[in-house]
Amino acid sequence: MRRQATAKVGEIGMKIAIMTDSNSGITAQEAQQLGVTLLPMPIQIDGQMYLEGIDLFPSEFYARLAQGADVSTSQPSPADTLELWDKLLEEYDQLVYIPMSSGLSGTAATAASLACDDPYEGRVFVADNKRISAPQRQSVLDALALRERGKSGAEIKQRLEAASLHSQIYIMVDTLHYLKKGGRITPTAALLGSALNLKPILQLQAGKLDAYKKVRGTKAAKTELVHALEAKLPCLEGEGKLIVQTAYSGSDELGAEWNEFVQQAFPQFQVYSTVLPMSIACHTGPGALGVACVRELPID
Repeated sequence: MRRQATAKVGEIGMKIAIMTDSNSGITAQEAQQLGVTLLPMPIQIDGQMYLEGIDLFPSEFYARLAQGADVSTSQPSPADTLELWDKLLEEYDQLVYIPMSSGLSGTAATAASLACDDPYEGRVFVADNKRISAPQRQSVLDALALRERGKSGAEIKQRLEAASLHSQIYIMVDTLHYLKKGGRITPTAALLGSALNLKPILQLQAGKLDAYKKVRGTKAAKTELVHALEAKLPCLEGEGKLIVQTAYSGSDELGAEWNEFVQQAFPQFQVYSTVLPMSIACHTGPGALGVACVRELPID
């Protein structure tokens, strides 16, 4: 039987836990430093289940991709989610959970359904603000800042979801192999695209990953990513500070070079770099490059 702790809603000094998943790019070490609870995402490789950042790390993940392993993702089990909730609610009065975008996974919908039942209703708040990777990480930082200003779990959820469209991601795919393998493009399209050296650019818009443009060659694709972001920056509504971020799949050297390229294009920003989560990288493969912008929530 799960313990039903007594909530202290409305009392001064209410303790609120912040929880997210590994799709945010937050590592176990960083989560500990931030005081955030991290739910690792399950990754299935050749029929065996692993947990991102627990028993599966980027080096092994990309090695298995290169070997042609059958790699797929799945939702965290309800049992694992509830186990974390129960543990947190023994110490905290409320919990704000920030999962990956509902447009990319059923994780948010499952969690929201679980939060409607006793003893979680009114104590667990699932904030679906349509993000993944670096922008999702920013949502966690925003939630921590809102908590410090004394906001309740319900208020934090409302503020995060109201700002759900105040971010944008563009991702260049270096190889068409994984899009073909996942059924996102036909074998014929993959063969033709490879022959023409096409680099698809995808965009995460309104929480869903869609095609944006096809460009010939990596150099042209990098330039197009920067131009796409430049055009998007003035369109992001909000009062908070604009933040530019990069992401990558593959080697850290690749990520460092890409971050420097974007930093030179946007000298007015301090560009933050992170690794693409495995739930995206298993569809893009290695060599993918991403650029994102997000508005920091104004804290009032």
